[in-house]
Amino acid sequence: MTDTSEKLDYSKTLYLPQTEFPMRAGLPQKEPQIVARWEEMNLYKKLRESAAGRPSYVLHDGPPYANGNIHIGHALNKVLKDVITRSFQMRGFDSNYVPGWDCHGLPIEWKIEEENYRSKGKPKPDLTDPGAMIAFRKECRAYAEHWISVQSGEFKRLGITGDFDNPYTTMNFHAEARIAGELLKFAMSDQLYRGSKPVMWSVVERTALAEAEVEYHEVESDTIWVKFPVSAGDGLTDAFVVIWTTTPWTIPGNRAISFSSRVEYGLYEVTSAENDFGPRPGEKLIFADKLAEESFAKAKLGYTKLRPVSAKELAAITCRHPLHDLGYDFPVPLIDGDHVTDDAGTGFVHTAPSHGREDFDAWMHHARDLEARGISSAIPFPVDDAGYFTKDAPGFGPDREGGPARVIDDHGKKGDANKAVIEALIAADRLFARGRIKHDYPHSWRSKKPVIFRNTPQW
Repeated sequence: MTDTSEKLDYSKTLYLPQTEFPMRAGLPQKEPQIVARWEEMNLYKKLRESAAGRPSYVLHDGPPYANGNIHIGHALNKVLKDVITRSFQMRGFDSNYVPGWDCHGLPIEWKIEEENYRSKGKPKPDLTDPGAMIAFRKECRAYAEHWISVQSGEFKRLGITGDFDNPYTTMNFHAEARIAGELLKFAMSDQLYRGSKPVMWSVVERTALAEAEVEYHEVESDTIWVKFPVSAGDGLTDAFVVIWTTTPWTIPGNRAISFSSRVEYGLYEVTSAENDFGPRPGEKLIFADKLAEESFAKAKLGYTKLRPVSAKELAAITCRHPLHDLGYDFPVPLIDGDHVTDDAGTGFVHTAPSHGREDFDAWMHHARDLEARGISSAIPFPVDDAGYFTKDAPGFGPDREGGPARVIDDHGKKGDANKAVIEALIAADRLFARGRIKHDYPHSWRSKKPVIFRNTPQW
């Protein structure tokens, strides 16, 4: 009878393979040794020499930013590329992989500001000063060089094979000179011109942002209904076209009013007014029929519809700018726009081509027709990179007592631009109504501060 209390060593009953290999290949010790051996024998050079004369295979490497340690995304990216280049090398190609780094743009500048200034309570350099700008660029260059060195070592530890001694970098002076040279070729062949286009702009970061760099947060904003007096239009010269906007500061940039031929419009007359402020009885206003009741209720006005207004009549209308007396002495045409609906507002869209992509597209679509009518299609630059009004915004720019009004300040706070524009509209008796509204508004994903649309020079 067996004594079951005795413990059995079952491992001795199994025929397991025997090996001198260390557990888990001893990788923590072996990896640095393997990398050092590859470096010592100059493996990359030997691969190039053995592949000399073969058909070339080039993988153009989309570069990472040189602004920190690599992460799992970098590792996955580089390992997959290494598999591809090695496989082509083994198939008889000269597969020369040249790594690269992106050293330009906001990520590096933002890191320098964060580490060298904000975290130490130091003010951001005044980049309008050439000396400060050059010093700041040197800081950015040194920062990028440091992280290129660090990331190179990390990629080598992953076993990546490449020409790490001769990478390409966007901050390479020779590369920058080549770019300038290629641009000059376009200029010399008369294929280059300077235009402009509105972009999303971060005042805090002083840079344009792509759609992917923007996130939306709910904010509460001023909203206004503005009256544009009709200056030309059969039977409508005693009326006003009313627009609605959540960005009062863009009114100085207004150059047109968009309507839709798919929307039904009407001419309305004010019959009574509860407030001393705003339209008075007898005033005639043009609205989309679907939105008239809501708009008049907002202004606490009684009204009656006089007659419909056709799209043909609207297309023939020209208005005066509501701030005409401040220096906005130019015609404001009505243009047909595909982006116009009667879902909200008045059925008319305040069109400031300097401050919105849809506005810009609608304006440029009609530019040739406007020029034929004697209306300049030039697009102004009402707001500068710091969020201040310029000379293209008379009454709010450098000519304003106390200095130019500002849309957003350096800390992302709302400036005095909205207040200044609203007060000017009230003084000109061009405000139909005003209010507040909660809506989603674009913010920079880095600074978390609001951005604006502003016209910028483009090549």
